[in-house]
Amino acid sequence: MGIILDKLALLFLCVICFSFSDSAVISVAGLLLLLIASSVAEVLRGNRYCWLFPLAYSCGCIFLPELVCGAPLIVYDSLRMKKWWAALPLCAAVFRLERFGHVQLLIILAGLFTAAVFYLRVFRLEEQVGFLRSMRDEVAEKNLELDDRNRELADAQDNEVRIATLRERNRIAREIHDNVGHMLTRSLLQSGALIIINKDENMKEPLEELRSTLDSAMTSIRQSVHDLHDDSLDLRRIIEDSASAADERFTVNLDYDIGSDAPAKVKLCIAGIVKEGISNAIKHSNGDKLDISVREHPAFYQLLIMDNGKADSINETGIGLKNMRDRAQSVGGFISFTPSDEGFRVFASIPKNKEKV
Repeated sequence: MGIILDKLALLFLCVICFSFSDSAVISVAGLLLLLIASSVAEVLRGNRYCWLFPLAYSCGCIFLPELVCGAPLIVYDSLRMKKWWAALPLCAAVFRLERFGHVQLLIILAGLFTAAVFYLRVFRLEEQVGFLRSMRDEVAEKNLELDDRNRELADAQDNEVRIATLRERNRIAREIHDNVGHMLTRSLLQSGALIIINKDENMKEPLEELRSTLDSAMTSIRQSVHDLHDDSLDLRRIIEDSASAADERFTVNLDYDIGSDAPAKVKLCIAGIVKEGISNAIKHSNGDKLDISVREHPAFYQLLIMDNGKADSINETGIGLKNMRDRAQSVGGFISFTPSDEGFRVFASIPKNKEKV
């Protein structure tokens, strides 16, 4: 709104200046050209060619000096577009000042001074707006960083709680295994001994029921310990801890997408292969990038370890490769090693229907 008022004030001075011209036709035509040039320049403001209209009007002053009466508005538009040189052709009228009256010259000078004052006010306002926008953007960026930091802290706290929970589960599993499991095993042996030495036919059936009950309890305890042990293995954390050993040599990228319900033996197999693969990369690879992908598919688990070091051949008799192959075969899986100029790749696939848990 302030820009429009500024332009209306300058236009009013230009109209007064044109009214002192000797030719009414030139005054009306010049005023129309001024309105067209200024209006189109304002509408196209921001366009790379908007400065052409003030420049065209300024060049017209070379052939029709009376157009200098619109100089205040043209200069104001040129300054706002940061194209001050578009108003330079107006200076050609200096050589034909005899065509202007003293009042016209005074109005033109007053208009140019007013245009400069208006521009300086607008320039300072735009600077303040730009500063406020930069402050707003900086505050928004800081807020985003703060949100990210809070999210990281929350994730770290959740991770600590999860680790503490997994440790407690592991402890409970050990307590059940060491105490309750041993007592149930001893009770099973004692009940079996009683059945063998028992001579009373009336006690045979109760003793068999007792042994069956103890056997069921033992099976239930084993399943509970098995489930607790499976949950206590945090495969992702194990892989991340193993990858941290290669941070100084490699840029490690981990793609992890496997459910927490994977059997413990599968988790241990994948963890062992990853550790061995990272160790081999540190020892033998001349690359600087290591990609690890662990994914679960409907019918199998998939592991891929790949570095960008050059490898022409592999030593199949190496202990590290043999250990990885044995681990994959222990759960019914398949593993392959592929050397090439683009890097060394370890690929393992573990079918779900062959898991030996």
